[in-house]
Amino acid sequence: MGDEEGSKLRVQSKMRLAFIKKRFSIYGGAEKYLQTLIQQLKNSNYEIHVFANQWSEEKGIAFHRVNIIPFTSFLSTLTFDRNSKVKIQKSKFDCVISFERTTCQDIYRAGEGCHAEWLKIRSTAERYYKRLSFKINPLHIYMLKLEKEIFTNTKLIVANSEMVKKQIIDYYAVPKENITVIYNGVDLKRFSPQNKEKWRKDVRDSLNISEDTKVLLFVGSGFKRKGLKTFINAIASINGHNLKALIIGKGNTDKYKAIAKKLGVLHHIMFLGIQKEIERFYASADLFVLPTLYDPFSNATLEAMASGIPVITTKNNGAAELIDNGCEGFVMHDMFDAHELAEKINTSLKNLNAMGGKAREKAEAFPIEVAAEKFVKAIETTQLTKII
Repeated sequence: MGDEEGSKLRVQSKMRLAFIKKRFSIYGGAEKYLQTLIQQLKNSNYEIHVFANQWSEEKGIAFHRVNIIPFTSFLSTLTFDRNSKVKIQKSKFDCVISFERTTCQDIYRAGEGCHAEWLKIRSTAERYYKRLSFKINPLHIYMLKLEKEIFTNTKLIVANSEMVKKQIIDYYAVPKENITVIYNGVDLKRFSPQNKEKWRKDVRDSLNISEDTKVLLFVGSGFKRKGLKTFINAIASINGHNLKALIIGKGNTDKYKAIAKKLGVLHHIMFLGIQKEIERFYASADLFVLPTLYDPFSNATLEAMASGIPVITTKNNGAAELIDNGCEGFVMHDMFDAHELAEKINTSLKNLNAMGGKAREKAEAFPIEVAAEKFVKAIETTQLTKII
């Protein structure tokens, strides 16, 4: 059947799509991508089903509960996969799209990257006994087995960076034509340089930060993976600037406060926890810093760029593919090198306006709506392949 016949069939009959997402919600900034994708599919007259363990009700979506055993990450992952497969097989769908590590989909969005690569990176930062646990921990053993099955058997894999695509090919010998790269998009209206006029002064006043203070912003939960220790060490190496570092996200703040206190920089750092209106803090900041150990594609990096502030991150962040060194920001090659980070911070602080303008310009090429459109096309292509 040709493309024209396939298109006619889509018009004549309402196509049924199944999405797999353990915790499903289209509310909040982190879910904007999924919200935009679902809305575009609704407008195209698709019948949408969601298989989840938890969800927020949404008109026009049929929900199906997938039970799990929640006591450990291993049991939760295993039972969600197995129970999703049982439920999916009871119904007929034109395309099954999974945002989780499951084995019953036509399309898998590899939003969490490659677990084998993450373990390799972690092994460079952990002590011997911890590295040994990677080989005997049931969760890691199962995750690697599951990952291999997913990447080997799924018809189409959607990676959110070229970095992740390469890792999947290198570890699992997946044909490159089975993987398509769709970068995460950003809400260009919500994250905008214009926000500085609305919120910069108010946010700084609420935190007792003067206008002549240079504000460095760190956004990310899981402080160890996001490289917070390297950031704090870098702050201790910066001289000649009146600095304040805002740390937003969830993690063991006591541990990192102790590190900062020992280095004599605790007075430069504010831990603000999780913030829902994160765009207000981008508006208050001068520079975004994320020396992450591993991020398939950091949404926060692109949000910062869209907000018109330069970014510094590492080569292990898929979003680094959008950054030309010295233009929109900098990319670190050694994620643990605090001196390298300090040098890049110093250089960036001398060129904030020019680099911030370039960051916004680059982000404008990645609107959230275009990312969703590309995903819709991937779904339609997969449907046609099944029909043929």
